Amino acid sequence: MNNEVKSILLVGVGGEGVIRASDILSAAMLKAGYDVKKSEVHGMAQRGGCVSSHVRFGKKVYSPLTKKGAIDILLSFEKMETLRYLEYLKPNGKVIINNHEVLPPSVNLGEEDYPGDALTIVRSCFTDVKVIDASEMARKAGNARMANTIVLGLLSTYLDVAPAIWEEVLRESFPEKILTGNLAAFKLGSDA
Repeated sequence: MNNEVKSILLVGVGGEGVIRASDILSAAMLKAGYDVKKSEVHGMAQRGGCVSSHVRFGKKVYSPLTKKGAIDILLSFEKMETLRYLEYLKPNGKVIINNHEVLPPSVNLGEEDYPGDALTIVRSCFTDVKVIDASEMARKAGNARMANTIVLGLLSTYLDVAPAIWEEVLRESFPEKILTGNLAAFKLGSDA
């Protein structure tokens, strides 16, 4: 393990499982032997508001937060939230986006338009962009609420953590009645 601290920012809206995903990510990194710090903001999350969680890991981490322009990976559960947090990424940062839209109240009320070119904007700023239709994949797999686990599975392919550690953390994170589905969802993401 080198001394470099890595930073991942998970973003989305309330109800998408951002906090659960950051908890699982943090637990996996701890089991892999890293020092981990996590911070989360969920303001109006219960009303579909913005949710974000910083997860930082390395040999020794002193702060859970990262300044703008220093995030290694932006993991976004919703397209517009990706745009909101792009300035946090390093110039060579990686972006993982769930190709999903949650219309904010201002769009539903006709006061603003949803940015239809969100993916084009992201791709014009960064070269390492992976878009996944996790919400659709989760629906086809039988439970739309597992989209966060699918996205987390894709993220796992960017990190040096053994599959057995991820499985152990997933088994500790979900009750038996939804464990099998979440294990399958994680595999869908890691195979994507």
